[in-house]
Amino acid sequence: MSESVSSVAPGGRPPLEPLDAGGLDAAGALRLLRDGTITVTGRLVDASNATLYCEISHDGDTGRCVYKPVRGERALWDFPDGTLAGRERAAYLLSEATGAGIVPPTVLRDGPFGTGMVQLWIDIDETVDLVALTRSDDPQLRAIALFDAVVNNADRKGSHLLPGPSGRIYGIDHGVTFHVEDKLRTLLWTWRGQRLRADELELLVCLREAVGGRLAAALTGLLTDAEIASLRARIDRLLTERRFPVPSGDWPPIPWPPF
Repeated sequence: MSESVSSVAPGGRPPLEPLDAGGLDAAGALRLLRDGTITVTGRLVDASNATLYCEISHDGDTGRCVYKPVRGERALWDFPDGTLAGRERAAYLLSEATGAGIVPPTVLRDGPFGTGMVQLWIDIDETVDLVALTRSDDPQLRAIALFDAVVNNADRKGSHLLPGPSGRIYGIDHGVTFHVEDKLRTLLWTWRGQRLRADELELLVCLREAVGGRLAAALTGLLTDAEIASLRARIDRLLTERRFPVPSGDWPPIPWPPF
């Protein structure tokens, strides 16, 4: 699949706010991530997998990014197939298909320590209280909650939400997604059991068509055939039930630690 992006997200907003991205727009960010020279300048030590803070440059353009090499991933017993980096890229492709600009521009490419996920660094508004944010009914969080239900996000912590200076809220860290079993663990249960709106149902219909069509080839190689089939099944279930999921009694509904 090409690196093209939607020029306008729902509500008339661009898929990436330059104010949050060092002045880059979505198309420019993807070009830089795909073609730029990566220089590792630090490491995010709180991350459970190797997560490197980098500068990236190409033809006079510069930016910052996060690079997660596959060789730095810790093996997970319940995600034995594929790579976390591949799932991060798949989550970006699904985000792009929604047009909501939830996941920052993300590519899968070679880097200083081999193949890995490279994602644009997002500046955050340090004045935002993440605890209060996760308890709010912000419509952007509702969109992220629906996205998480689609990708089966097993780890939506509060720290995986990035409130940008523009007011846009981004979601990151999608390595434990797309499992064939229901594993939704999230802080965003505000809309549990609520009926989906007409525009949300329309979005799901479009996603179902995309996963069965233009996205199919792009997801192949990032996810297993069983994971892609389960993705389609989750979308179908959401369309049938027409409601947000409710917490399951079979596993903890909130990730730990929550932040």
